[in-house]
Amino acid sequence: MTNSFLNLYDSNVKLTESDIAFSTHYFEQDSASKNSIIEEENKVPRYLYFVTKGFMRLFYYDNNGDEITTLIVSPNQFVTSFTNFIHEVKSNENLECITNCEFFKIARRRLVELIENNENFKKLSLVIFEQSLTITQIRANDFATLTAELRYKKLVEQQPEIIQHVPIQYIASYLGIKPQSLSRIRKQIIK
Repeated sequence: MTNSFLNLYDSNVKLTESDIAFSTHYFEQDSASKNSIIEEENKVPRYLYFVTKGFMRLFYYDNNGDEITTLIVSPNQFVTSFTNFIHEVKSNENLECITNCEFFKIARRRLVELIENNENFKKLSLVIFEQSLTITQIRANDFATLTAELRYKKLVEQQPEIIQHVPIQYIASYLGIKPQSLSRIRKQIIK
């Protein structure tokens, strides 16, 4: 396990050295190349991923066949189609590596074993899933209350690494606008 993973939730859950040693055989270290789909739509998500290097996104296809990005994650974040993963139901989303990625992954069955056998990882799993719900709620509120320009400014402020490493079409889709509109917004901000 990497230091970034071990220190990530230190303020919420203090993992002991024995917790860390106990957990290492539950996680698999893996990597995938740019543009790889590592979880496919119409299948039950197999893993919870912790990204250590690179950027990933969740997306689905709308009725017109257009890709709609619902989540973009940076290093040191967890990602999966959370509700589908938890309830073991098919997802309509794909999980794609935007860049070359390195990550740890844990299968749902192994995660259940880990949290049943380690109290601190049980607490940590609750923090991870609470954060997922919070991100979803904030995104819904932002769509309801903020203009596209304000959503973009908020993304720049809170996650500038996404602006630097993720293609504009994915950012635009995530913000709910067309790439041309995002280009206009970016030009107006630079003036």
